[in-house]
Amino acid sequence: MALPIKPDLVYYLLYKPVGVVSTTDDPHHRETVTSLVPDGTRVYPVGRLDADSEGLLLLTNDGALTERVTHPRHGVTKTYLAEVDGSVGTKAIASLTAGVELDDGPARAARARVVEDGRARSLVEVTMTEGRKREVRRMLDAVGHPVRRLVREAIGPIRDRQLAPGEWRELSVAEVRSLYAAAAEL
Repeated sequence: MALPIKPDLVYYLLYKPVGVVSTTDDPHHRETVTSLVPDGTRVYPVGRLDADSEGLLLLTNDGALTERVTHPRHGVTKTYLAEVDGSVGTKAIASLTAGVELDDGPARAARARVVEDGRARSLVEVTMTEGRKREVRRMLDAVGHPVRRLVREAIGPIRDRQLAPGEWRELSVAEVRSLYAAAAEL
């Protein structure tokens, strides 16, 4: 498969902080993700993270990659770490992967596992292939575990534990190729 990388294409990986909105322009004058990356080439967020969530977000002007990463038919996963209320049992994890009914239809995690379990709070890793509005939060709430904090840890094969909130870096050619490859595996 030929990789459509052209000199005018830009690929940023941003750690979106809480309170920043995943849009190019906000009518309420809140800080946007595009204000955190260099000016110059106009880029767009690939998917969204709600203002209350944090973590990895791609920004690019590559429309083909954006479509492949965001459309569920390509199966590019997004992995989240959620700090939730209460102790999460096997029944809740099974419900997440079997599917839960939300107000806009059923939702199912590709994978879910307890990372750390405690009486007052737990950490749950949830991997999704689609991204409806606040879907992970709503799913965890539906199984009785409201989210206290939600962090996107990975987009397909892309991870970066070194980025701090508000920091960004350019993707390498190998990382862009890996995203295209992840979208072509179906």
